[in-house]
Amino acid sequence: MIRGLAVVVPAHQEELLLGDCLRSVGAALDASDVPLRERHVVVVADACTDRTASVARAAGAHVVAADHRNVGAARRTGAGHALRLVGRTDLDAVWLAVTDADTLVPRHWIAEQLRHARDCDAVVGTVAVRDWSSREPGSGQRFERVYPRDRGGTHPHVHGANLGVRASAYSDVGGFPPLPCSEDLALVTALEAAGYRVRRPLDLAVTTSARPDPRARGGFGDYLTRTLGAGGRPRPTLPRA
Repeated sequence: MIRGLAVVVPAHQEELLLGDCLRSVGAALDASDVPLRERHVVVVADACTDRTASVARAAGAHVVAADHRNVGAARRTGAGHALRLVGRTDLDAVWLAVTDADTLVPRHWIAEQLRHARDCDAVVGTVAVRDWSSREPGSGQRFERVYPRDRGGTHPHVHGANLGVRASAYSDVGGFPPLPCSEDLALVTALEAAGYRVRRPLDLAVTTSARPDPRARGGFGDYLTRTLGAGGRPRPTLPRA
């Protein structure tokens, strides 16, 4: 049974979008069965010169200032800080959830992760884009064609914007590697290689931004910039990270 929980959000220059993200995270935490004293939200303000940190503090989050300029290192720092806040030695009873600062999680996000945690060690969900207005016309339709959501009752994607993992499994495989992108895929690959149970539910999606100024080169936002927004023929499959 999960007794301690933390949500980690890496953020770089995110003063405009972070507040909405944290409100959605707060609603998801309130809809869970985890007691208030046993749950935490950690925002890693990575190389920020704007109001990211103050927005996070105003929302009641713990803030870690860093200068990594690296999303993998930021997630790793946030997870380490979260585990110290939870303060439990029984890591089997601790759950780490991660999302991104430009993302909104549904109200059932935490509750569903914890339901799956009864018989798995990690939960990997999907993403949807809430607003295509900043992209070339037709981008949404092209995205739907190249983003398979059902392959035999599961899906092939890995997104740091929609991921949860048992702290014992996370620690056993070494956590997020400090990669500039695909750190989420590397973590899930390591979990699967170590024999941990990874669940990929089809009905657990978050909504994220299609903004043309993505923060991590090689990640989801950069994929949209390089392909769907370029007017050319999209790639047949979407990168898993």
